[in-house]
Amino acid sequence: MLNVNEKVEEFAGATADHIPEDLMLSKKPLVLRGLVSQWPFVRENHQGARAGANYLQKFDVNRSVTACVGSPETSGRIFYNSAMDGFNFSSIRMSLSDALKRIISNQSLHKPQMLYVSSTNVDHWLPGFRKENNLHLMKKKPLVSIWLGNQSRIAAHFDFASNIACSVAGKRKFILFPPEQIKNLYIGPLDFTPAGQPVSMVDFANPDYITFPKFKNALETAQYVQLEPGDAIFIPSMWWHHVEALDTMNILINYWWRNSPEYLGSPLGALQHAILALRELPEDQRQVWRDLFDHYVFEAADGKFDHIPQQARGILNPIDFKSAERIKLNLSRNLA
Repeated sequence: MLNVNEKVEEFAGATADHIPEDLMLSKKPLVLRGLVSQWPFVRENHQGARAGANYLQKFDVNRSVTACVGSPETSGRIFYNSAMDGFNFSSIRMSLSDALKRIISNQSLHKPQMLYVSSTNVDHWLPGFRKENNLHLMKKKPLVSIWLGNQSRIAAHFDFASNIACSVAGKRKFILFPPEQIKNLYIGPLDFTPAGQPVSMVDFANPDYITFPKFKNALETAQYVQLEPGDAIFIPSMWWHHVEALDTMNILINYWWRNSPEYLGSPLGALQHAILALRELPEDQRQVWRDLFDHYVFEAADGKFDHIPQQARGILNPIDFKSAERIKLNLSRNLA
């Protein structure tokens, strides 16, 4: 068992109808007890798994989703296989209703298969659900997703978007680390991942401190919380989080948003491009490019380029939609 002493701070004053702006701009995680406890879906789940499933099935339009299925020996850990040439689960297609039925039918088994449906767009697969169960996030237009399954363990990872995760069925335990702990979390491949995001290679249920000695340093900064049904947690952009679903039926609703325009693209894509173009350069050239990145990206304060007439600054001007499209077009030509 991990020894994590610091609890995530709790935030009072938020309701499903009013999420304060200072919460949404917070640089640290915050727990929102009872945030969605009045949602009809949460109340139905309090009556039992079948009642919750019956409620959700009202909105199911029978579109197929991808479900991860693993043997009982995985103990719910969604991860790589032992050879790291694949994963320890299979992906199969089924409807959300069929996934719910399988989860419920497995509840009585001592060692059931792991079944997990990740990040499924609520508006596409469950139209109408948000009319009865929703958060109001000021002027944001969030991506809203549902996750469901039995017991599962999701390796520590980050999301670029900020996130409010609402536990609507089952209990969930979160262990979180600030972004700079990347140096102590032993992150796996960037482009070959169990679910899209790079993950920590450390098994939090049985950490190997011989192979991963610096993980102890990460634990000194860790925070934890256990969510009950109706609770939620705000996770800032780029915070690492390990998520464990504890019950035989667990459902989570996520609200993701970014605090910059979507047309600016993916920072992870920029990182991969930088690896392609820069990492194999000689050390002296990498240092020069590090200075260039600092000058043009990380230290590009207002007024830095005032010596250039505004009409001639090109991409050194603030980026709007049109200039973003021009940059993407130029990049696509250079990559072809």
